[in-house]
Amino acid sequence: MKKKELILGVIILVGVLMIFSVLFCYQRVDAGYEGIKVNLYGNNKGIDNVSLVTGAVIFNPITTAIYEYPTFVQTVDYPAFSINAKDGSSFTVDPTISLKIMDGKAPEVFKKYRKEDIREVINTTLYNYVRNAFRVKLNAYTTDELVSKREEFENNIENELRKELAKENFQLEQMTSGLQYPETLVQAINAKNKAVQDALKIGNEVKSVEADAKKKIAQAEGEAKSLDIRGTAEANYNKKIAASLSLIIVQQEMIKKWDGKLPVYGMTPTLFKNISK
Repeated sequence: MKKKELILGVIILVGVLMIFSVLFCYQRVDAGYEGIKVNLYGNNKGIDNVSLVTGAVIFNPITTAIYEYPTFVQTVDYPAFSINAKDGSSFTVDPTISLKIMDGKAPEVFKKYRKEDIREVINTTLYNYVRNAFRVKLNAYTTDELVSKREEFENNIENELRKELAKENFQLEQMTSGLQYPETLVQAINAKNKAVQDALKIGNEVKSVEADAKKKIAQAEGEAKSLDIRGTAEANYNKKIAASLSLIIVQQEMIKKWDGKLPVYGMTPTLFKNISK
C-alpha cells in the first residue's frame, strides 16, 4: 500500500513539475541588459511599469514575454547623406554615433516603439533624428562659416543631437560628423594652399639669392681692397726702382762723355755715388 502511495506521489509530483514547466519559464537577464516584462493578454496588455534588473526571472510564457535591451554603449556608423548649407552649397555628412539607453529607461523605449530588437530603433528612428539635427544646424551656416567655424558647428550639432536623443531616452556619448566639403571648395582650398607654399618657396629663393649676392659683393670688396693695397705697394716699389735707375742712367751718361781727364784745380768730382739708399 505504501509503495503504491509512493509511486502515486511521484507521478503527481512529476505531473506538477511538467505543468509548471509548461506554464512557467525561467530566464536570466545578464549584466549590461535590462529585462522588459510584457503582458500579452488581459487588461494590462502591454508593458509592465517594472523594469527587470539583472538576475533570474520566472514567468508564464503563455501570457508574458521577456525582452532584453542592452544598456552598454553602442557605436553606430550611419550611412552618409548630403545637406545644403545656408548659401546652397552641398556638404556630405558621414556620422558615427556612440550612444546607450538611459539607465532604467528600457521599458519606456519598448513601450513607445514596440521593437523586440533595439537595433531596429537605432538604425531607423534615431537615424532620422541624426539627419534632422544636422539639417537644422548646417542650414544655419554659410560655406565660409563652416570652414572658419568648423569646431563651433561640431559643438552645436553635438548639443542638438544630445538634446533630441534624450527625449527618446537615449544618451549620446560621442559623435563624429564626418563632414566633407564640396569638391569645388576642396579644390579652391588646395589652390590657395599651393599659392601660399609657392610664395614661401619664392621668398626663400629670393632670400637665398640676396644672401649669395651679398656674399659675392663682400668677396669683391675684399678682392678690390686687396688689389688696392697690392697696387699701392707695387707703385711705391716701382717708384723706388725708377728713382734708382735714374741715378744709374745719369752716371752711365757721365761716364760715356768723360774724356778721362781730371780737373787741375778744385775738388775732384765723385763719379760714382752711393745709390743704395
